[in-house]
Amino acid sequence: MTSLKIDNLTKQFGNVNILSSINISIDDGDFLVLVGPSGCGKSTLLNIVAGLEPLSGGSITVDGRSIQNLEPKERDIAMVFQSYALYPSMTVEKNMAFPLRMRGKSPQEQTAKVAEVAELLQIGHLLNRKPQQLSGGQRQRVAMGRALVRDPKIFLFDEPLSNLDAKLRVDMRTEIKRLHQRVKKTTIYVTHDQVEAMTMATRIAVMKDGKVQQFGTPSDIYDQPANTFVATFMGSPSMNLLPATAQPSGGALQLQIDGTDIVVPLPAKSGTAAPVQAGQSLLFGLRPEWFLRSDSLPDSHFGLRAAVDVLEPTGPDLYAALRIGPHEVMARLSADAPVAVGAAVDFGVDLGKALVFDRDSGVRVH
Repeated sequence: MTSLKIDNLTKQFGNVNILSSINISIDDGDFLVLVGPSGCGKSTLLNIVAGLEPLSGGSITVDGRSIQNLEPKERDIAMVFQSYALYPSMTVEKNMAFPLRMRGKSPQEQTAKVAEVAELLQIGHLLNRKPQQLSGGQRQRVAMGRALVRDPKIFLFDEPLSNLDAKLRVDMRTEIKRLHQRVKKTTIYVTHDQVEAMTMATRIAVMKDGKVQQFGTPSDIYDQPANTFVATFMGSPSMNLLPATAQPSGGALQLQIDGTDIVVPLPAKSGTAAPVQAGQSLLFGLRPEWFLRSDSLPDSHFGLRAAVDVLEPTGPDLYAALRIGPHEVMARLSADAPVAVGAAVDFGVDLGKALVFDRDSGVRVH
């Protein structure tokens, strides 16, 4: 059983705060993805967990044992780097066996373990080759194999797929997830790709400017984003945010979409993050896939009319750039949706899913 807890971790370079009050806790076998734009501190956090960077404050514990003062080799953590970091003069077999050799394992133990892991990763036929004779995907498998032979408590991946082409990224993403399901090792994975985060993770930490904006399951992050950054960063196309103002209506509140005559009932939700006040400047959040093209909508759906500006067929889906008053929004429709450029089309949006954010702070309020 391998659990990891990061408690109030900070990192400073001089007077500059790189990481601020990071709090993350994952259980045995979790696949944690640290996701965020370049420069948000996710790789620095990974390096601190690995012991490659010292922390400035806070603590890191593995199975209740503090590790922040341990050397990297004492932490029982294996890391897979973006650059693969393979020794060019060594064969695949020797690259994979290297950490075992450094631990003083016998040649027989090395051979047996490398063969076992090579079979798991389906690279047994590559053991006598050198890295320059391998494709990018094969090199990535060798780098993963070198980490696996150590049988560590925790795996760390630092953007391991960023050097691969688009198709190979998808293939390797599936392979890494399949591998995790088989070995069930606690894993921390760094990426800037929100699709990788959503498809691979059991837990996600969305980071920006050295802070965790939200930590939770993929469904938590996607369906209940804590703020507008998380809402727009996670999801492709990103969430539409329509500026609106809260107005009283018969003892309740409704949303007036700015610059239009559209009035939307305030979505009925439990667990409101903060009370909405009359006159408050808000953002009405709608994911593109929540738009339905239908002549008869369920009672839970709110109807609105939009002009179609641009259509972008992708094969399985049809992306439609719509104009609602002065605002442009993106809808994700079925490929055979009966819409045409220039037409005014009636859509329905499920108010049970719609979200509301404070316009000034960006925090979700409903």
